Amino acid sequence: MKKNVDSEWAESHFPLYTAESIDSIYSTTNRPMYEINESLTVLIAIVSGKGSLRIKDQLYELMEGSVILVPANTEAVLSANMMHPLHMYKLAINTRKQANSQSSGTMMRKSEAASNSSVHFFPNEPAITASVEELYIHRLPGNEIRHVQNQIVFHQIILQLLEGQEAKFASSEKPSMERSITYLESHFSEKITREQLAEIAGVSRSHYSILFKQLTGFSPSDYLSRLRVHRAKELLICGSGTLREIALKVGYKDEFYLSRRFKQETGAAPSAYNRGTFKRVAVLLTPYASHLLLLGLEPAVIISDSSEYLNTSGLQSPQTMMFINADCSAEQVISLLLENNIELIIAAKQHLDEYGLNAEQLRAVAPIVEISWMEFGWKEHLRLIAQVIQRRDKAEQWLTEYQREEQLARSLVQQSRAAQEIITILVIKPEHLLVYGARNVGCVVYQSLGLQPPARIKEDMDKLGDKFHSIPIKISELAQYAGDRILVIVFPDAKGSTAHSDVIFKSNYWSQLPAVQQGNVHLLSHDEWIPYNPVSIRLQLQRAVSLFTSN
Repeated sequence: MKKNVDSEWAESHFPLYTAESIDSIYSTTNRPMYEINESLTVLIAIVSGKGSLRIKDQLYELMEGSVILVPANTEAVLSANMMHPLHMYKLAINTRKQANSQSSGTMMRKSEAASNSSVHFFPNEPAITASVEELYIHRLPGNEIRHVQNQIVFHQIILQLLEGQEAKFASSEKPSMERSITYLESHFSEKITREQLAEIAGVSRSHYSILFKQLTGFSPSDYLSRLRVHRAKELLICGSGTLREIALKVGYKDEFYLSRRFKQETGAAPSAYNRGTFKRVAVLLTPYASHLLLLGLEPAVIISDSSEYLNTSGLQSPQTMMFINADCSAEQVISLLLENNIELIIAAKQHLDEYGLNAEQLRAVAPIVEISWMEFGWKEHLRLIAQVIQRRDKAEQWLTEYQREEQLARSLVQQSRAAQEIITILVIKPEHLLVYGARNVGCVVYQSLGLQPPARIKEDMDKLGDKFHSIPIKISELAQYAGDRILVIVFPDAKGSTAHSDVIFKSNYWSQLPAVQQGNVHLLSHDEWIPYNPVSIRLQLQRAVSLFTSN
């Protein structure tokens, strides 16, 4: 007997989707991190702000319009950017079998949107974000029409997710040389054959080698060897394990094979690898160049968008240092680093991500040591870089001298009127109004000199220490953060104008502040007070003593 068409359509093998819950979550200075571990698949939609989501060893950079689908029972930690607090929606998605499939014993297909074990990240999906926001606004429908509209909106979200996953899958399946090179860079510690790479690229084995050499300047085997040996150097620099353990980590069967390859690449055995002889070091960004110069090693290359914060006061000026614009493509950066025979790259992952670079790409050039920018303060930056290039004694000697200057400066300032005041550091940028914390000028004012910050800033400094950079505020919140004395730093716009600061200075919110009425406002230069490196901090300490002790 022929089945009725309508009946056949009703017996779908796919599940029904339901929205189990939806929450609005704001990051605050009191709660800059948010943990996620749900029993259901969760859709995270970023409405505003910036941050990152860490799942195991994978970090996803989030911004307005970003959408990420987190599988059920997955531990994830969302961290907000303190300068750009996050507002996000969390939508829990569930599935269930259709009633007819339960009774008929039909085999159910799994949900690609809600039953997948993989994380799906969509960097820019404002339409999905807007739909999730609509769901939240109308989460308590007042009538059945709105209830049905919510169902439609929810299923439109599911449809867009499925279409996005399919598009990404189709793109990832498309053969390309670039994808094969990326695969090699990410899987160099595994057993990889040229046939595998050629298949990913969609070309023959022999033609693959020709194309690979044209793109990289190396044969596939030489490129693989560079990746493995440079990673071994990174592990040696960090003192991570025995030679045998390092060999296994980078993809060699034993320490003898590693030693043979290492000697072919460097001319010396791993046991003779001397970090103290680095001459050709590249850094991203400018502050790390100042650290190296202080330690007596001039960087061969700086990858940066500007050299304006490279302060060499009291140091020998750079003689041969080369600047590479950070806005160059990854291919251009790699080519220039190779031309300059770079032996070591020092960078922070935050800056690599910001400029579209990654350690996997750069490792073919030289070993890369990642030193976190926001996790540590400038003193720890100096110590870590000194450890990498084996100049720890020089770093500690300089820090000891600075500590003596710091103690003298504090004793002088503590005798001034400023010691009894609340000091606010207000930074006016074209797009933001910020109150600074423990970094940049705040490091000198609050930590070195021991002056008092506003109460709300002190709370965050006590919790986050050197990690607390600043907090964005609205002009209407000025009175909540304004102390007895206000230090103001105005950043010019792209054309060099500071006219945007007039919005603050001509407002009633500003004129009503006691510090303004009493003339306790100091306009400071962003060139002199913002750089965050040892040489600049030392100069800021001297300026601060003059500022707070002068009549």
